[in-house]
Amino acid sequence: MHYLIGALISLVITDGLMTQILVGGGFAKEGNPLMEPLVGDNFFLVMKVTGALVSAFILWSIYKACPRLALISTACIVACYVAIVIWNLSVVFISA
Repeated sequence: MHYLIGALISLVITDGLMTQILVGGGFAKEGNPLMEPLVGDNFFLVMKVTGALVSAFILWSIYKACPRLALISTACIVACYVAIVIWNLSVVFISA
């Protein structure tokens, strides 16, 4: 579980940094209409890091009560973020 939570936090932060770079450089557009106005602002990265840490804390709390549920849920979320980061990387290579 430690590795999954560490991976999740790293992937969320990587997604935030890549989004800042891609959207800020005009290579991509933010797909989430709620986050779109925040991209480019330093508060965006603060929100991503805070969200990742809060999510990790919640998942760890669930893990203490229901380890199997937490492991499966965390693995699925990590898989989704891996796909998001791969998508972001594909945008980088396509636009280069």
